[in-house]
Amino acid sequence: MQRSGERDGMPLAFYRAVAAYLLDSAAWRTMLIEPTLPRRHLLLAPLALGLLFQGCAEAPRQAKPIEPPAFPPPPEAPRFIFERSLYSSADVMPDDKDGAFRRLVTGEVRTGEGLAKPYGVAVRQGKLYVGDTVNRHVVMFDLAGSRFKRIGVDEPGGLRMPFGIDIDDEGRVYVVDGTAKRIQVYDAEGVYIKTLAQDLKWSRPAGIAVDTVRKRLYITDAGGVGTDDHLVRALDLETGKMLFDIGRRGDGPGQFNLPRDAVVANGGQLYVVDGGNFRVQVFDADGKFVKTFGAVGRQSGQFSRPKEIAADKQGNLYVVDTAFGNFQIFDAEGRLLLDVGVRGASDGPARFMLPSGIAVDVDGRAYMVDQFFRKVDVFRPATLPAGSPYGAR
Repeated sequence: MQRSGERDGMPLAFYRAVAAYLLDSAAWRTMLIEPTLPRRHLLLAPLALGLLFQGCAEAPRQAKPIEPPAFPPPPEAPRFIFERSLYSSADVMPDDKDGAFRRLVTGEVRTGEGLAKPYGVAVRQGKLYVGDTVNRHVVMFDLAGSRFKRIGVDEPGGLRMPFGIDIDDEGRVYVVDGTAKRIQVYDAEGVYIKTLAQDLKWSRPAGIAVDTVRKRLYITDAGGVGTDDHLVRALDLETGKMLFDIGRRGDGPGQFNLPRDAVVANGGQLYVVDGGNFRVQVFDADGKFVKTFGAVGRQSGQFSRPKEIAADKQGNLYVVDTAFGNFQIFDAEGRLLLDVGVRGASDGPARFMLPSGIAVDVDGRAYMVDQFFRKVDVFRPATLPAGSPYGAR
């Protein structure tokens, strides 16, 4: 009895594979001169080609459109919509026609240079920079220019453990190297410029925030069990010279327990993720404590494992929580506006297992890294039309 998916007792996949092989003219000549397939397979080639082109002539099936996840979900009006996921260079590099046709015929999956364990992220003018702590470099996804590039591979400027990343108004990229305990600076194309702060004492430098207006860098030092150096250090943006420190270990106002990341927003105020105290602390431009928001808990607006933070041009704060598998959006006063994403054991749009880094571009798109699924998910604000170019403004 002939089974479904067979013809003349042979699987249809076989005929398609033979047809794909014969489409290569060099392979065809080889088979005519010195056949490498059994003769009976060669005799079946016309049938295989016929099946292939018969399949190509069939009317395409109408696939049911998949609605991208939106937040908040229906019936409420969406404010953020899942747009795409980035896993490898194949997600930004243009495809070649021959490869695309071969995959159409054979079912081959396109591959590219992927991420091993991404952590920090920053974005400017359509260029997305993602630190990979296992591959020991930063990758640039050029979403506007359809390019992919590795940064910090060679010396000088080599990286060992890229953590926090930020960008100044000139497009220079600043990367915290947690192992080498220094800050590496590159131009927008990833060309090494200089190294900062390698002569300072660090415990566990992790996050970074650039204040271009005041020409400062803020570095969060997460410290450790045996030290009180849980702090934020302010450096001169050009020289890396230490200006002042903010805080020490503790749970009082202006004190820290495992500070993870920071961002400058809202007229120069500094927002710091105080991970071990499950809160965000706010300081003025001189490092004076202003206020705090958030508390430990499992409800929206609380924190369980907060990591990185970003800000949009309106001054809203985006805080990643690894335990929740999402990022929460707060206004400048610390009031919860929205949470985006869900925790999941399997990968999918807006599903996360170990989210870490976050960035927001000038158009309001949010980019969140997941270490476990080795991806960056991109979310578009509902006010931005679908298909809007990256880095248009």
